[in-house]
Amino acid sequence: MLVKKCFLIQISALIPIMLLPVHPLGAETASESERLQKLERAVEQLQKRNADLEQEVSSLKKQAASTAEVAAKMKTKVFYDGKSYVEKAVVEEEKPPVFVVPRASEFKLVLGGYIQVNFEDGDVSAFEGRFGQTALKDRFRLRRARINLTGDFAENFDFKVEGDFENSDGISSNRTAFSGTDIFVNWHQFAEANVKVGQWKAPFGLEQLTPDPSLIIIERSLPTGAITPERQIGVQLWGKPFANIWPDGKDLLTYYAGIFNGNGRNTTVNDNNNFMYVGRLESTLFKSKMWGQESSLKLGADVLNSRDDAGVNISQSLNLLVNADGSLSPFVLPGADERTAWSVDAWLKLGPFDLIGEYLEEYVNGRTVNGVPPGFADFTTNGYYITAAYFLIPKKLQAAVQWQDLNPGQKGNDGIHSITGGLNYYIHGDDLKLMVDYIHTWSDFREANPEFGDDQLDEVIGRVQVMF
Repeated sequence: MLVKKCFLIQISALIPIMLLPVHPLGAETASESERLQKLERAVEQLQKRNADLEQEVSSLKKQAASTAEVAAKMKTKVFYDGKSYVEKAVVEEEKPPVFVVPRASEFKLVLGGYIQVNFEDGDVSAFEGRFGQTALKDRFRLRRARINLTGDFAENFDFKVEGDFENSDGISSNRTAFSGTDIFVNWHQFAEANVKVGQWKAPFGLEQLTPDPSLIIIERSLPTGAITPERQIGVQLWGKPFANIWPDGKDLLTYYAGIFNGNGRNTTVNDNNNFMYVGRLESTLFKSKMWGQESSLKLGADVLNSRDDAGVNISQSLNLLVNADGSLSPFVLPGADERTAWSVDAWLKLGPFDLIGEYLEEYVNGRTVNGVPPGFADFTTNGYYITAAYFLIPKKLQAAVQWQDLNPGQKGNDGIHSITGGLNYYIHGDDLKLMVDYIHTWSDFREANPEFGDDQLDEVIGRVQVMF
C-alpha cells in the first residue's frame, strides 16, 4: 500500500507538467521562460514529496518491525486474581548473554570435548584377553566422556587441561569416575625444540598416539595396550628440525625425547629414583593430493627403557599377565625389573585407502634389589597389527579390517589372535560418527588346553561418537 501511494502521488504531480506545450528551442519567449521556471519548481516539489514519502515509509517499517519484535517476545502466562485463573500476554524479558573471558593473558582459549558410548555384545573384550576367569558380560559402556580446555599465550606457551568422566574399566583404581588425562604446558618458541611438562601420552606407538576420536577401529589393538606405556608425568623435548630451514619439508622429520616417572597417570609419587626414558622419530616421506584427496606415507620408530620396583603395573592400558586358563590380567610386578621396548610403524594413505601397520616388542627382565629376587622369570612380549580401510562413499562410509597378534611370552602357546571387520559412517567427520565392529578371537592356549573352554570367541562392538 505504501508503494502504491507513492506511485499515485508521483503521477498526479507529473500530469500538469506533461500538459505543457512544447515549442522549438530557438523560439523561446518570456512566457516560455516562465513555463520552464514552473517546471523546475514542480520537479523540486516532486523531489521533496519523494523524500517525505521515503521518510514516512522508513518510519512505518520501523514501527512494524518493533511491533513484530514485541509480538515475538510476548508470552502467555497464567495469573490468579483471587477468584479465577486468567491468561495474559506479557512481554518476556530478554536475558543478558553469558560469556567467558580469559582470566590471564591468553589470546586464545578453546573449550571442547567428546563423548563415546559403546554397545558390547558377545565375548566382551575377548580380543584383550578377557575370557575365562577375567571374562566380561554384555554391556552398554560410557567409553569416554572428556572435557578439555586449551589455550595459547603471547609468550609462546600453550596448554591443555582435560578430564574424563568414563566408567571404570576394571583395570586400574586411579581410572574410576572423573580423572585427569592430558594436563600439560608446552613452550613453542622454537619449532625445532619445544619443551613440554606435565602429563600426557608418552611418545611410544603410532596407534597409541593416534587421537581417540580418529581411530579407524573402535578399540586399540591388544599389542598396543599391552606394551605401550600410556600416559605419564614428566618432561619432553620435541620438534621439527626442518620447520624453518625447509618449510615445505617440515614434516620430513619429527623427534620426541621424554623423561617420565614411569608408573602411570595421576600418580604423584615415583616408585623409585629411576625414570622411564622414551624416544620416537617420525618421518613423512611424501604428502600430496591423489584422487582429490590427501595421500601420504609416514614412518615411525620408538624406544623405551624403565627400571621399576615391585608393585608397579607395567600394562596400564590393557592386560599382559597370563593366568592359569590362558586369559590375561594386569601385570603388577611382584619384584623389581628393567624393561626395554621398541617398535616400528608405517601409515600409507592413498586417497580413500589407508594401510597401517605396527610391530612392538618388549623385554621384561627381573632385578635383584637389596638381596630380594624379582619373583618372576624373564620374558619377551611381542605383537603386531595391520589395518586396512577404504571409503566406499568418499568421506562418508568407510570399510575397515584389522589383523592383530600378541605373544605374551610367559607360557607355551599363550598367543592371542584377532581379526576385525568394521564399518564407519561419518555423519559430520569425526565430530559425529557411528562405528560398528565384529571381532573374532582365538586363543592358542585354549586350543592346546580345551578343558578351559572354547578357543574361538566372538564380539560385536558399536559406538556413537560426538565431539564438541
